Amino acid sequence: MLWIAHGMPFMPRRRDRCEELDMFRVFDAAQIHAALEYRALIEALRAAFAEAATETPVRQSYEVGLPGAPAHLLTMPAWRRGNVLGVKLVNVFPGNSALGLGAVNGLYVLFDGATGVPKAIMDSDALTNRRTAAASALASGFLSRPDSRTLLVVGTGHLSAHLAAAHCAVRPISRVLVWGRSPDKAEKAAAKLTAQGQPAEPVTDLAAATAEADIITSATTSTVPLIAGRNVRPGTHVDLVGAFTPAMRESDDDLIAGASVYVDTRAGALAEAGDLLQPIAAGVFAKDRVKGDLYELCGGRAAGRSSDSEITVFKSVGAAIEDLVAAQMVSGQG
Repeated sequence: MLWIAHGMPFMPRRRDRCEELDMFRVFDAAQIHAALEYRALIEALRAAFAEAATETPVRQSYEVGLPGAPAHLLTMPAWRRGNVLGVKLVNVFPGNSALGLGAVNGLYVLFDGATGVPKAIMDSDALTNRRTAAASALASGFLSRPDSRTLLVVGTGHLSAHLAAAHCAVRPISRVLVWGRSPDKAEKAAAKLTAQGQPAEPVTDLAAATAEADIITSATTSTVPLIAGRNVRPGTHVDLVGAFTPAMRESDDDLIAGASVYVDTRAGALAEAGDLLQPIAAGVFAKDRVKGDLYELCGGRAAGRSSDSEITVFKSVGAAIEDLVAAQMVSGQG
């Protein structure tokens, strides 16, 4: 951990001197992962959503790329007046893969809510992976069957391992299936999970794996449906994480039309989630069919799963309240 004073990094020698300087701390990915144990983060998110004291404007997206090379800047602010405020700045440059760089890069900045003084800067990728997975697991506690044992992970990106770990933290998962467009990547992702203590195996037949799963978690950038309603058996919980624009989707119309649908936040999901907006445009789903969001589930204003045979869907696009809660935990100010 570095300290920053007046724009220059330094290692403090005396505590009293540190307290006199206008400074903030910098947390790297390893420190963030170490600070955000899943069960603790899930409970912190549950409390924050139930309290509903955080103000979170809908994420803003700006097109910042060159002609023929689209790119986006995303801004996600959140605050509790007089207490704390923070903002995540994320750049999405899909063309980075050709340069050997990650497509998503960003920072999270935490401020004192009473003075506006910067308190910390954090690696946003690590923060986002942890809080996204924890939010999915929080929803799963309301929406998946308590006896769920088979988890299907769709996608092999960095987030997939975090989603598997978080779901395993809230349900007695004994089998993890991993599917990806690249069988080689699926095999490597499964091996990584197994090494971390989660019994995982790669699969190549997505339809067959879908029919075996108790919980399906999907984190891809797909623009075409991957999870077909006809393959989802009764009682399954489907966690849709990846598609975060109206042009993207991971599920087909049949799944959304036949499921009990929940979201992370109504405003965000109904503005951005192609998994919902496209079925709405097709006339097979309606906004008023969303049964609840995390504020309502955690606050006791919406019921979760109602039967063992019900198919449930949780659609998330990301909420700034989650970043703020996680950042406070990392900084020790939660």
